[in-house]
Amino acid sequence: MTELQGTVVVTGAAQGLGRALARAFADAGAEVVAADLAFTDHPGDGIRHEICDVSDEDAVEALADRSAARSGGIDVWVNNAGITRPAMLTTMSVDDFDRVMAVHARGTFLGMRAAATRMIAADRGGAILNLTSAAGLAGTIGQVNYSAAKGAIAAMTKSGAKELARYRIRVNAVAPSVVTPMTETLRTNEKLRDRFLARVPMGRLGEPEEIVGAFLFLASSRAAFVTGQVLCVDGGLHMAS
Repeated sequence: MTELQGTVVVTGAAQGLGRALARAFADAGAEVVAADLAFTDHPGDGIRHEICDVSDEDAVEALADRSAARSGGIDVWVNNAGITRPAMLTTMSVDDFDRVMAVHARGTFLGMRAAATRMIAADRGGAILNLTSAAGLAGTIGQVNYSAAKGAIAAMTKSGAKELARYRIRVNAVAPSVVTPMTETLRTNEKLRDRFLARVPMGRLGEPEEIVGAFLFLASSRAAFVTGQVLCVDGGLHMAS
């Protein structure tokens, strides 16, 4: 769709959507830093992999420093890393609530802060892209932790967009409904899958390759006047939520 130059950091890039994003940005011409807790194989040509726990402040700062050193700055930062710990509200443990919030909400905050600081210092603008979901916009049964975290990310996106516009830094979010290892239960649990897909007007989950175009657009100069948006790429799920 478009060519991208500069350094792009993608967290949670070892598998699923994050891996597809890292590959798509590399194919578009960017220097990609793919970060995750571990990699089972090399993420691909033109992609550098880094080990990073996004909920760890020191680890995120170190990742940002190493990434910025490659080309004098960071041009795009994608906060994709995430986990799930599903349980009903009355049985959910505090540990499961805190861990999901730590990876999603705290991790996104740390990534946004690290990226914004380096982008401001380099004085060449930039784009920060966050991952939210329909769960964060309307809630979902059995995932109050995940819904809370994704709702926080949507709010942080809008606040960040307002704060950083003066520095030519755009902040947007994508809310996908996608087949990844994190949504494995939607494929293996027939009852859960049928109930979920009944709410999706297009009747299916998207594939990672169908989601990446939204990120490429929001990261590119074609979205130079777009900030503070939550773009739903979910087959219409958000309309039924």
